[in-house]
Amino acid sequence: MEQSSTPTRPQLRLVIVGHVDHGKSTLIGRLLHDTGSLPEGKLEEIRAVSERRGMPLEWSFVLDSFQSERDQAITIDTTQIWFRTKTREVVIIDAPGHREFLKNMISGAALADAAVLVVDAVEGLREQTRRHAYLLHLLGLSRVAVAVNKMDMADFARDRYEEVAKEVRDYLAGIGVEPVAVIPLSARHGDNMAERSDRMPWYQGPTLLETLDAFERAPSPVDRPLRLPIQDVYRHDERRILVGRIETGTLSVGDTLVFSPSNRSARVTSLEAWEAPVPTIAIAGQSVGFTLDEPIFVERGDIASHATSAPMLSTVFRANLFWLGQRPLEVGATYKLKLATREARVTVQSIERITDTQTLGTAGKTAVERNDVAEVVLRSREMLALDEHRGNPATGRCVLVEGYDIVGGGIISMEGYPDQRRLLTARSENLTQVEHILSADTRAWRNGHKGAILWLTGLSGAGKSTLAMQLEQRLFARGAQVYVLDGDNVRRGLNADLGFAPEDRAENIRRVGEVAALFADAGMIVISAFISPYAADRARARAAAPGSFHEIHVKADLSTCEARDPKGLYKKARAGEIAEFTGISSPYEPPESPELVVDTAAEDVEACLARIIAYLEQRVLLGTAPDVQI
Repeated sequence: MEQSSTPTRPQLRLVIVGHVDHGKSTLIGRLLHDTGSLPEGKLEEIRAVSERRGMPLEWSFVLDSFQSERDQAITIDTTQIWFRTKTREVVIIDAPGHREFLKNMISGAALADAAVLVVDAVEGLREQTRRHAYLLHLLGLSRVAVAVNKMDMADFARDRYEEVAKEVRDYLAGIGVEPVAVIPLSARHGDNMAERSDRMPWYQGPTLLETLDAFERAPSPVDRPLRLPIQDVYRHDERRILVGRIETGTLSVGDTLVFSPSNRSARVTSLEAWEAPVPTIAIAGQSVGFTLDEPIFVERGDIASHATSAPMLSTVFRANLFWLGQRPLEVGATYKLKLATREARVTVQSIERITDTQTLGTAGKTAVERNDVAEVVLRSREMLALDEHRGNPATGRCVLVEGYDIVGGGIISMEGYPDQRRLLTARSENLTQVEHILSADTRAWRNGHKGAILWLTGLSGAGKSTLAMQLEQRLFARGAQVYVLDGDNVRRGLNADLGFAPEDRAENIRRVGEVAALFADAGMIVISAFISPYAADRARARAAAPGSFHEIHVKADLSTCEARDPKGLYKKARAGEIAEFTGISSPYEPPESPELVVDTAAEDVEACLARIIAYLEQRVLLGTAPDVQI
C-alpha cells in the first residue's frame, strides 16, 4: 500500500530494518494508527482479515500488500508510506528482513535520511540484525535509533532490556555508530510508541515518536552543489535540448556549467518545459530540459555542475561494497559500473578488506563471497566524474552489474586518491611549438645513447634512490649524459609550493614528468626516483615522452621497506605523525606491465644494477655511432 502526500513541513525519510519476525511491519502499522495516518476503513479491513485467519489484530497487514507476504509472514519488497508527527512529515521505507531480499533492503536504505533498527527483546541480536546494522553504516546513515520490540514477550523486564541494549550498543560502537536512543517497546500493544508505557516505568527516555521528532534534519538536496546527470540530448526546432533529473542543487538561466568528465563549459540560455510555463529556475528532484550558448559536445552520462563545485575526476576510486553476486568478486574481475546515468567498465584492482559482519573482524579471505562486505579499489580505463558519499549521498553511490544482474552496490570514497581535474586543465593559450634544428638521432650520435627517462617507482625504502645514484655514477663513467631527479632535489625548488595531500602529490609527479620529458628530448638520460604511487600519474608521465619512457618497478614488500626505514618515516607514520604516508595510510598502485622489475628484497644492489644496465644496453645505450648528418 502506498499513500501519497504533499509535504509542506520538513521531511524525514526513514528506513525501518531488522531481522525477519522481529516486528518491523507491526511497528509501522501501529505507528500509523497511533498518528491517525491510516486511510479511512483500513483499521476495519485488517481487523476483519485477522479475524478470518483466527488471530489477534495483526498490524503488519497494513503494509504487507502482497498475498504471498501474508501467507509467508515475510516482507518481500520495500514499501513507502507517509505520516505526520508534531513537527515533520515522515516517509517510512519498510525494508525486507529476510536475507534473500537484502538487495531490496539496500535499495530502501539508500534513500533514507535516518533509520530505526528493530531488535526482538527475546531473541536479541541475530545475524541478520548485525548485517542490517552494518549496511546502515556502509550506506553512511549515522542517524539511527534502536527499537527493542516485543517487550511484552519478555514480561517488560528491565534486566532483559538492559542486556539487549548493551549488546546492541556494543555492536554499533564497533562500527562507529552511536544510536540516538534505545527504546523498549511493544509495537503490538503501543507501549512507548506514541505514549509512555505504564508497564515500563523504569524507562525514562523518549518514546519512538519523540525520537523521530528529535532526529537532526538532513541537509536538503537543494542546499547541496548542483549535480545534473544528463539523460539524453534532443533536437527540437533546430535547438539542442539537454535533459536530465536534478539530483541536488539548483539550475538557473545564465548559470555557467561544467560538464564532467569532458571538462567542457557553457552557459545556460534557457530552461525548457513540455506544455507548461517555461521556468527560470529548477531545483533538486525536478526533471528539466535546457539549452546552451555553445554547441559543445555533451552526451548521456555526463554530469552538469557549477564550475566552482564540480565533482572529482579520476580513473580509480574506493568502493565500500556489499556483494550480492552468485560468483565471488576477485581481483582482476571486470564489471559494468553504473553511476547515475553513466555506464563504464571497471576492473577490481585490489581487495583492501573483507569484513565479517558478525564479529567485525577482517576475514582472512582473498575473494568477496555473496553477502560479504568489502572495501575494494576499482579502476576504469576512462575518466569518471565522482562524488564521495559523505559529501553528496545522491551521487556518491555506485552499482556493479554482471550480465543483466546487479551483483554489488556501495558507496564511493576517494581516500588517498587525488582529484585529477586540475591535471587535465590547460590554462595556457596562443602557444606555438618550437621545432629544433638538431634531431634526436644527432643528439644520440653526440652522446652515444638515446634520450631516455628511467622512471624508478616503488615504496619508500625499496631502494630507488640508492639504485638511482649508483646507476648515475656507472653511466657517467661510461660517458653518458645523465642526471637524477628525486623527491628531495625537486621539492626544494621546482615543487617547493606543494605539500603531500593526494592532489599535491599528483601535481608533483606531473611536473616531474614534464621536466623529465624535456631532459629526454635534449638527449640526456634522466633517472627519476619517486614513489609515484598512482598509476594514472605514471601513465601521464609516459604520455609526455612516450618513446623515451622506461618504467622500472623497484620492488620490495612493505615489511622489508619498513624494516629498512632509512629515514625513520615508517615509524613516524605508524605513530600518526605523518598523514597520507604511502603503504600505511595512502595507497600504492604497483605497475601492471613495467619494462623492468628489480626485486631489492631478493637481490642485492649489484645484481639489481647489473640487470638495469643490461636492459639499457639493449634499449638505450648505443654500441656504434649511427649514420647521421650535422
